Amino acid sequence: MEKEILEKLEKSKFRSSFKLTKKYKDYVRQKGKAEIRRHAEDFIARRLAPAVIENDGKQTPMRNHPVFIAQHATACCCRQCLYKWHGIRPGTELTPEQQKDIVDLLMAWIEKQMETD
Repeated sequence: MEKEILEKLEKSKFRSSFKLTKKYKDYVRQKGKAEIRRHAEDFIARRLAPAVIENDGKQTPMRNHPVFIAQHATACCCRQCLYKWHGIRPGTELTPEQQKDIVDLLMAWIEKQMETD
């Protein structure tokens, strides 16, 4: 499933423009994938999962963490993008399964980025 979604996103000029720089790859290597996954779980739970997000559309920075970059690359950055690309409607709290699927997608994108140099 993730592979199909990533291939679809790669066809978007905007989504495919996001890449992990050496700085972010070094951060992933330093922290380890398990820690990065915990960060992703926390960010999704706090910034994307609630039914109502006060600053929706602006809650995900464009830099400062590899997960933020991954969120923009995978259209998991706000509820409008989540709806447009993944069919998950705004105004409803994300289920634990939806949150896991999003984190899995973010991690798949990060792992793919880690393979490139």
